[in-house]
Amino acid sequence: MTTSADSNALLPTQLIAERFGLDVAALEATLGAALARRADFADLFFEHRVLHSVSLDEGIVKKANQSIVQGVGVRVLAGEKTGYAFSDEISIDNLKLAAENARAIGATSDKSRSVDLRGTPTAPRHDLYPVESSALLPSLTDRAALLSRVDHAARSFDPRIKNVMASVAVEDKVVLVANSEGDLVADHQPLLRISVNCIAEDGAKRQQGSAGGGGRVAFGFLIDGEERALGFAREAARQAIVNLDATDAPAGEMNVVLGPGWPGVLLHEAVGHGLEGDFNRKGTSAFAKLLGESVASELCTVVDDGTIAARRGSLNVDDEGTPTQRNVLIEKGKLCGYLQDRLNAGLMGVPATGNGRRESFMHYPMPRMTNTFMLAGEDDPEDIIRSVDRGLYAVSFGGGQVDITSGKFVFSASEAYRIEGGKLAGPVKGATLIGNGPDVMKRITRVGSDLALDDGVGTCGKDGQSVPVGVGLPTIRIDGITVGGTQA
Repeated sequence: MTTSADSNALLPTQLIAERFGLDVAALEATLGAALARRADFADLFFEHRVLHSVSLDEGIVKKANQSIVQGVGVRVLAGEKTGYAFSDEISIDNLKLAAENARAIGATSDKSRSVDLRGTPTAPRHDLYPVESSALLPSLTDRAALLSRVDHAARSFDPRIKNVMASVAVEDKVVLVANSEGDLVADHQPLLRISVNCIAEDGAKRQQGSAGGGGRVAFGFLIDGEERALGFAREAARQAIVNLDATDAPAGEMNVVLGPGWPGVLLHEAVGHGLEGDFNRKGTSAFAKLLGESVASELCTVVDDGTIAARRGSLNVDDEGTPTQRNVLIEKGKLCGYLQDRLNAGLMGVPATGNGRRESFMHYPMPRMTNTFMLAGEDDPEDIIRSVDRGLYAVSFGGGQVDITSGKFVFSASEAYRIEGGKLAGPVKGATLIGNGPDVMKRITRVGSDLALDDGVGTCGKDGQSVPVGVGLPTIRIDGITVGGTQA
């Protein structure tokens, strides 16, 4: 079977037969078996995913991989309990065995239950990424040639660039969800990403820079927009060269300005995870039981939106078959909602928000973010910098850690500058931001008019599962945040 450019044109019944070798009756029987004990809900998640990657290092294309992942997961919900089993071999016998294992959480019952999937298949509400499989993946020769051009563009930026590591990864995935409420929905989910890392050397000094991007787009995305892939190469090289001249970062409490786009990863980690439904249902989030209360500056409105066309974190339907939507989480400083999957929404007595996500058929879904960002304000970004007498301007971040219960976080800046007298001074290295998510949100005093989303590189980890996400932020000023530095 070939996937269509129109995700809504994917016929679930055709997909069941041609891709997975089953029919609707087999799915109905499996769901009925899963509900043979006293359970509230059951669903099946089928996945077929083809992964292609090619990578370059030291000027040579060294690796090219292709893998195929296929399987099905069976889930049963009974109250707060989840039973889950999966198989990478799709057959009627394996479906039956998985259903029997998953239903073991339910109380004993002799009653059988029937499920009817023979109505009109549920069509996705959105068509956010109409990409043909043929447009998603060009030949290996073309992908290798692009990486060679990326290598040349980065090295040409400055002779101090001594090595370039670049990769292109393509994922072509189709999913099918069937559940005990009679829903049957399919989706084709393409995903493209390029990553570029550059090493710069100047005498004994050695620094690196990184850039990249992508989304649910065709391969042509990388060569559109005045050679977008080469732009990522030059950006990675620029960051590495800037960091060669960086001095040790100052330490102490100071005003910090975050630049637009990727610095939204701090918002994602320090605030977004704390707004996921499971943490709040269990009372382990710093935001638990605070609906309707002020949790941020009134300048802040935070949104999670899985419906932005072609974005890395967007989906037509989540991994439970629920249509994604735009969810306003914080509006003018007040907490107004959490991100919900089906299980936690049901237990909390609220609607699911289209945020049930899983890494693969081997994992059960949980509440996760899609594209999470703060809306733009009214301030001129340059005025925000001019308003700081002494502080830090952070342009990009690397790794970080967050404690969901306390809200405490530590983030390292991969590109940052001193602010002195309202002007950007030299670059600094080794800067970390240390704070508490709810507290930091209340310390935001300026919000710029320049909202930007990241270029499409985000991956979020939770409970051992990774999913693609997007982040975004306008330029913002945070007053009195602790900066950990390396300056003696």
